Amino acid sequence: MNVIVLQVFVSLMLVVGSVLLYAFSVRHRDYEHSDRLSLIPLEDDTARPAPSSESKPQP
Repeated sequence: MNVIVLQVFVSLMLVVGSVLLYAFSVRHRDYEHSDRLSLIPLEDDTARPAPSSESKPQP
């Protein structure tokens, strides 16, 4: 019977610890950092390429 009480106590401590770490992560906005890093390479794609001198002028 003592093992069940110990197991319940350890399980509750793990749950409380994970909830606290999740709240800490949300409060410090750690989840947004990976989104911002994944979008950085897309910033250069919006620039238009310079017109090449080989293209024919439009009348």
